[in-house]
Amino acid sequence: MRIRIFRTIIFSACLICLLGSQSILAKKMYRWVDENGNTYFSDQVPPGQAKHSRASLSKTGRVLEITEEAKTTEQLEQDKRLDELRKEQGKLIANQKTYDKALLSTFRSKEDMLLAMQVKTESLNKQKNIIEGNLKRFTEQLKKQQKEAGEFERNAQPVPKKLLDEIVLTQHQINYTQSALQSHVEKHNQIKKIDEADIARFLFLTQSTKDKPPRAKIPSIKEANELGLFYCENDHQCRKAWEIGRIFVNFHSTTEADVYNEELIMNRPPPTDADISLSLSKLAINEDDYQLFLDIRCRDSLAGKQLCASQKVKDIRSSFRAYVNDALSRDALSSKVPTP
Repeated sequence: MRIRIFRTIIFSACLICLLGSQSILAKKMYRWVDENGNTYFSDQVPPGQAKHSRASLSKTGRVLEITEEAKTTEQLEQDKRLDELRKEQGKLIANQKTYDKALLSTFRSKEDMLLAMQVKTESLNKQKNIIEGNLKRFTEQLKKQQKEAGEFERNAQPVPKKLLDEIVLTQHQINYTQSALQSHVEKHNQIKKIDEADIARFLFLTQSTKDKPPRAKIPSIKEANELGLFYCENDHQCRKAWEIGRIFVNFHSTTEADVYNEELIMNRPPPTDADISLSLSKLAINEDDYQLFLDIRCRDSLAGKQLCASQKVKDIRSSFRAYVNDALSRDALSSKVPTP
């Protein structure tokens, strides 16, 4: 009897220990880093540490889930603003993809594009010749009318009102034709610029990776820094900042360049968890003002999201505005130095 009781006690104790060990193993483990850079591991997060970003771990130490650190009202507002900027940039990216698709489906080679450009140029030149012919005809007509009016004046006769009205009308026709000719020339130049840009884009899209030039390797207001914004003061400054921004994007991206035009600079999407891809877009604030928006993309994975939330990526974003301003300052200073 005593032996049976003893065995029952031993069995109960072992069962309690086993259940206790299983409950321990069933508990989650957390890893977090405090504001001083100290790393902690525990199955419970103290209330004072709950504000920090933390990762829940599996038994083997694999990250199962990331809980972001608590954000202030100001940070939430910044996130909202960042989302708005990304939506605007997304429109540019979508438009670029649609344009690229149309470009590739319309032309098969550079020669096709040059031929289309030649046909367009010939048509524009014919229109220009017609306008120039009208201008020459109106100019000769005005000279004839003025000569006729001069004869009336030399003979001390009043110039007929009909003739005076015809002179005024011809002068208006000349002014209108001159304006039309200037508009035509500007249109032709703009079309030529677009065509040349299309050819360059087509060649970029169709060339092989090995033919692409190597990535440039050069040394390298609070809200603007945190959002990656640079506000343009004028068109001239914006053009220079755009080129400086292109260098910044290519330098910090670990992926190759993909899109470059007057509204969007973008590198290819990150293929691995360690890659980052930068993009720069020119967004209108109003009819006359623009801002440059720098965005950073990581791979759509748990590790990629951790990388994009890291201090490294935040530092790249916050350094953009200062980098552009420093480069603009150096450029302004060098332009003032007299040449020997």
